[in-house]
Amino acid sequence: MAAAPAISVVVTNYNYRDFVAEAVDGALAQTHAPLEVIVVDDGSTDGSPDYLRERYAGEPRVRLLCGENGGQLAAFRRGLAAVGGEVVCFLDADDRWGADYLRQLAEVFAARRDIDFVFSDVRLVGNESGMQGYAEQATDLGHTVLGTWVHARWYGAPTSALALRRTLAERVLDLPPDFVANWRISADNCLVFGASVLGARKYYLPTGNVDYRIHGRNGWWHEQARMREFPAQFRSRCLINFYAQRMHLDAHALDLARAEFKTRERPDWAEARRYAGIAMRGPSPWWKRAERALSILRRGLRGR
Repeated sequence: MAAAPAISVVVTNYNYRDFVAEAVDGALAQTHAPLEVIVVDDGSTDGSPDYLRERYAGEPRVRLLCGENGGQLAAFRRGLAAVGGEVVCFLDADDRWGADYLRQLAEVFAARRDIDFVFSDVRLVGNESGMQGYAEQATDLGHTVLGTWVHARWYGAPTSALALRRTLAERVLDLPPDFVANWRISADNCLVFGASVLGARKYYLPTGNVDYRIHGRNGWWHEQARMREFPAQFRSRCLINFYAQRMHLDAHALDLARAEFKTRERPDWAEARRYAGIAMRGPSPWWKRAERALSILRRGLRGR
């Protein structure tokens, strides 16, 4: 197996003084030690900057970046600009990791040089309990360009369960100023949608090591119903379209639905139906589109 990659951690904090030390300490205590932990304080007014300076004054791996409040996407970009590792993991200041989280990620990135994006399950803690994840077992999702472009499918997880190769993260977060202003919250959409449309190969790794804290103030958990409403869907569609334009996607890409579907390790029936529908949208003759759709459905049936 290739050598494990150096991993940089970007912790984004805004008025989470009560939680941020637990996030940073958990990152520092990993069995696969991070190269660095970069804490981006996004203009907190609760004393977080002074608290962080004092607490980590003697810890050379912790770097504190303080600035005016610019929102989550701006904080992602500031943190990413400072990292030196091959892989970057994002961590919200109110969440925490179990000690083996980075080791599990490092093993995947070392063994699979073709994997660009790894996401984990999350364990709900605080005011809620339970587990949320994509599947029951580790799964190679392959490429998800068309599934995201056509259906705005979310192939990912909340911020604290996302890891990207740095070169991919730099491409994903290369966004114009109006996008930075528009994604002050829920900026993990940029990481998840952008990675898909830019062609990343994705891998789901259930680690059981990401604690997602529910405490009444965090956005992702309580925004789920709102994310299904028109304004949120429209905003996501505009984001996906921006990445699609950068990749020069057009209708001819729809003819690649079967090829993209073949990159999946264990596609379920719902995904097979979704991709069969994409195959039928392409510009090829109807009989060719039907042939591709049937091939996709047959593979989906084998996985049932």
